[in-house]
Amino acid sequence: MYVRKSKNNNGRIYLSIVQGYRDELGKAKQRTIEKLGYLDDLEKLYDDPYAHFSAIAKKRTKEEVVPDLIIKLSEKLSPQTNNRKNLGYSVLQKIYNELSIGEFFQEKQRKTDVSFNLNSIFRLLVYSRILKPGSKQANFNNRESFFENFKFSLKDIYRSLSHFNACKEELQSYLHKRIKELYGRNTDVAYYDCTNYYFEIGHNDEDTYQFDETGEVCLDEEGNPILLEVGLRKKGPSKENKKSPIVQMGLLMDNDGLPMAYHLFPGNESEKTSLNPILSKTKRSFELDKVIIVADRGLNTSDNIFYNKRELDGYVFSQTVKGADKEFKTYALKDEDFVDCSDGSRYKWRVKSKDIQIMRNGKRTCKINVIQKQVIIYSEKYAERARHEREKILQKAEKLIANPGTYTKATSHGAAGYVKNLAFDKDTGEIIEKDLSIDWEKIREEEAYDGYYAIVTSELEKSPEEIREIYRGLWKIEESFKITKSDFEARPVYVSKKEHIEAHFFICFVSLLILRLLEKKLNGKYSVRQIIDTLNNYSCSHLQDNYFIFDYRNELIEDIEQIFNIDLSHKIMSRKKIKEILSNV
Repeated sequence: MYVRKSKNNNGRIYLSIVQGYRDELGKAKQRTIEKLGYLDDLEKLYDDPYAHFSAIAKKRTKEEVVPDLIIKLSEKLSPQTNNRKNLGYSVLQKIYNELSIGEFFQEKQRKTDVSFNLNSIFRLLVYSRILKPGSKQANFNNRESFFENFKFSLKDIYRSLSHFNACKEELQSYLHKRIKELYGRNTDVAYYDCTNYYFEIGHNDEDTYQFDETGEVCLDEEGNPILLEVGLRKKGPSKENKKSPIVQMGLLMDNDGLPMAYHLFPGNESEKTSLNPILSKTKRSFELDKVIIVADRGLNTSDNIFYNKRELDGYVFSQTVKGADKEFKTYALKDEDFVDCSDGSRYKWRVKSKDIQIMRNGKRTCKINVIQKQVIIYSEKYAERARHEREKILQKAEKLIANPGTYTKATSHGAAGYVKNLAFDKDTGEIIEKDLSIDWEKIREEEAYDGYYAIVTSELEKSPEEIREIYRGLWKIEESFKITKSDFEARPVYVSKKEHIEAHFFICFVSLLILRLLEKKLNGKYSVRQIIDTLNNYSCSHLQDNYFIFDYRNELIEDIEQIFNIDLSHKIMSRKKIKEILSNV
């Protein structure tokens, strides 16, 4: 509020207290709060009327004196009206600023000649990925749902993706150092797993080779074509049984469930070979010492164990009992030396010297001896689950045998393993009908392993209980993949250039890190879905002039207030108060 001087037609100056505000479209406007009178009349009452009433206006502004609200029942909304604004993102902004991501991009910006604000674009894309996931165009169109003036174009967003891709490795290292400073970070144990994302395209990305002046492919000293860039989207084994090209992601997570680093690799490459490169690069970049890697049986390979031993690291891998060698299976199934646990499971363990064969010169002939602790676990819950899953597959197998013409190689997935004499046409994938029957011998063999699983580790001094507890943490990384696929809607990916695809998943990675940090600050009291829903619901509608009305509050918001020392309890807040909250975070 301020004092306005208006000169009338009679030449006299009239004073009024006026309030500046912005309407629902953000346009600056003023309204008269109080008419004071003519200056010459007021000078008879006050030494300096302008200074006197300016002080009153300033006090009213500070006290946020709200003018009477005027409700017009006949007032209607114009088409395409959207007066809702989200303030829940202020909590994300608090963590974003704690991590000093803005400072990182400001430093990067100084070294470029780009005209758009990299940090402003990155913030919008991260907040949108958590709260309103969608395409980059959808993120741009929804930018006004936040209390920000995002001054850039849609083209600027697409141009920025190349810059984000170029600095993704450096920012991962930067974030690691910030988390280490702010929270402390336990990297003695790290979890690793892989997933993949399919693309609705019918062809693989092509590899890029080096060509000479004549247009011929350049060859190296051994006569092989010189490869400049490997295509990213390639057909491979999809986690969702899709035939489309996929991109694979390997994610490294610390002992507290916080993402550490990630990398993308082509869909036709085996995840088994993905562990060593990311671990080596991360240890070097993050300046880490020994790391105990925890992973499922898909990463439990001779080459990974050898690399782990060579680099003086450790491992905790799961191992299937059914797929192990004969001696291991005999030991596991022998009903001796088991220790009962309070959860109804039981275990036994041994330290075993074993030979593994690693790859050398394209052949698996090099033999290495390793000593590992092997923990065998039996759980009746796992046994019951295995029986239940087999029963569903068996029912499908029986339907296939009864009506083979209604199934193909693709649709018989799972059930095919329980059917004898099953063959498919190479061209059509249709079943070639023969004497089909249930393979009961295979089923009986599988039943013997129901409920059994094993964990093998290099950490000989750790107890079986410690090893089991370490391995249990792997579920956090599996949940993280679910978050990116469902809550963040990481796919479909609406960009096609390799560097843009890389940037898209980098934004998902940073979004996941911020959300996990918020979950940690809330002491794991709420699920990720509860957090996202609450932050989305903590929104307001424009009420009148500079005022907004809030209509949502729950226990989670109360906890956020305590943690971040902010007051989100007001039903009506002025634009100034909201800006103060954003400034404080």
